[in-house]
Amino acid sequence: MSETDKIHLSVDLVSAARRNIRFLRTVNECQCLHERAVIIEAIRRYDEVWMPLIADLTVEGSTPPLVLPPFDVEWVWFCHTLNPVGYNKYCESRFSKLIGKPAIFDEENEEYALMRCKQIWVQRYSSEPFENEVESDSQDPPLVNEDLFNGVQNHKFLYSKFSEPYLCELVYLIAARQRYRGFLYMMQRFGDGCLRFVPPLDILLMLLTHQSYPAVYVEDLKDMWDYMGKIVGIWETLKEKEVEETKKLWEITFDQPYEKAGGGIAMEFDKVIMAKPPIYWEVSDVDVNTKYKSMIPRFLLEVCVFARLNTRMKATKGDGKHKFLRLRIVRCHRELKLEKSFSNCLNDSWQKAWHMYSEFGTRGLMIELRDRGGHYLKGSKLLNSMAFYWNDLLRAPSITLTRETDQVRIVASITPPVQAPYLLKCVPDKVTDDSGAMISDVILKLNNYRPQKGRWLSRTVLDHAGRECFVIRIRVGGGFWRRGAETPSAVSWEDRIIEIHEGSWSYVAGSIGRAPVQRKW
Repeated sequence: MSETDKIHLSVDLVSAARRNIRFLRTVNECQCLHERAVIIEAIRRYDEVWMPLIADLTVEGSTPPLVLPPFDVEWVWFCHTLNPVGYNKYCESRFSKLIGKPAIFDEENEEYALMRCKQIWVQRYSSEPFENEVESDSQDPPLVNEDLFNGVQNHKFLYSKFSEPYLCELVYLIAARQRYRGFLYMMQRFGDGCLRFVPPLDILLMLLTHQSYPAVYVEDLKDMWDYMGKIVGIWETLKEKEVEETKKLWEITFDQPYEKAGGGIAMEFDKVIMAKPPIYWEVSDVDVNTKYKSMIPRFLLEVCVFARLNTRMKATKGDGKHKFLRLRIVRCHRELKLEKSFSNCLNDSWQKAWHMYSEFGTRGLMIELRDRGGHYLKGSKLLNSMAFYWNDLLRAPSITLTRETDQVRIVASITPPVQAPYLLKCVPDKVTDDSGAMISDVILKLNNYRPQKGRWLSRTVLDHAGRECFVIRIRVGGGFWRRGAETPSAVSWEDRIIEIHEGSWSYVAGSIGRAPVQRKW
């Protein structure tokens, strides 16, 4: 057993994190829950009804009772637990014991816990409605707990930090839990000498999830409780010195880069950073497209590549002035070549070489070690190459793989592939007739030289992999067109027709074909 595996975590952080992300998504979508009057009323209900109720049901030393409060109260409770010191003081001062939260991760048990809570609530507080009935535009009621109100307001946009859909993937969360254990182990080793620890996104998710179960959090971390206050909070401004110090300690402990794909740190210092994903993710548990079978889902993953010179290369830095790293894709995009000079890797710490998004269909990436050979020579010579396949990375611990030569070490990490927005493009194609056949001598011959009637401008819609998904046709002319005979008749705007045919062309000879049969809805 490794040292990190000895870090005991009493709650299933993987299941808990998935539930918390779903919960935060619902909070984010519930606009009324962000209104001042509704929040103030929720805090009053939390302080005067829920906490006394759960305190009476809680027996010290036993598991928390299987009850869950109304949604608005649960949101206040969640925000309160993210301030462990303040929450502990609150519980001790009011109830002389720490109030824990039940570990409920499936919808069936959630529904049972909510109904059980409602029964007890109505029985004990018959004059207090179970749901928050305050209107969002009503006059603000008196503020019961200003510190708690400020805490809830601070976490208003918490979901924006964890909105990427891959965060709910099982393989990602398992890797995040393992790295969280490593983070706690690092704090145990260096807690006395380090002033502040800056957690990356994946570790931060596990930390907040752990904190949201306060009794478990206190029990698991009682031996390092004094160090936990050194962690930079989620809304605190970052200091470059603190980030670099945390990275250095991680590299000393594990000889691995601190950041990874899906586990980065917002590197704008001295201000609070809101997450800005480079791609618009429409989060959905299922494929929203159930209508068009010709459209195949597109999957994206985040890729992060770090490089570090081996000891021998550091001792002979002059030998590497003509050497560089080149990134290429295993499948598709053959012309893509991203290069990084060795001069960027001469630092003693891991250097981020590339950070990008990739289609899962590209299969993986190749890192090549090349030498330009000299100042007057064109091109470069391949010295070595390392392959990182997406399927191999998904099976690797922490979704990370290390490859090395005698000169350089490369660490690549990815996020689990998740469905991304459909990517379509429309390209011009040949003119077609009323039947959907392309205007061509080939079609004319197949029709026993009967003239092709009508003229339609045609466009082919391609997906991200270049597959034909739809054919769009616009009627612009009518009548028979014969060479040297009848002249075309233009179609007026009122008589123009636009047809969308699902599927690909049916080719009869080379690039000549017919549009797919139009689907009847």
